[in-house]
Amino acid sequence: MNDSNNFKEFWNKYKGAIIGAVIALILLGTALYKLCIAVIVIVAGIYVGNYVQKNKENVKENLKNFIDKF
Repeated sequence: MNDSNNFKEFWNKYKGAIIGAVIALILLGTALYKLCIAVIVIVAGIYVGNYVQKNKENVKENLKNFIDKF
């Protein structure tokens, strides 16, 4: 009976880490992490492109100042 309570306490304390580890093992085992990285890169590219489009003049000025430092 005491072992059951210990397991419940352990599960309640570390269930997020355990679930995260299982998901990480599944991603590594199936090589889905490559897809996840690709999706993250695509979303970052979309965000940067949108930011540059909306703030074109500010980006040009900051880029010019950055290049002039070199």
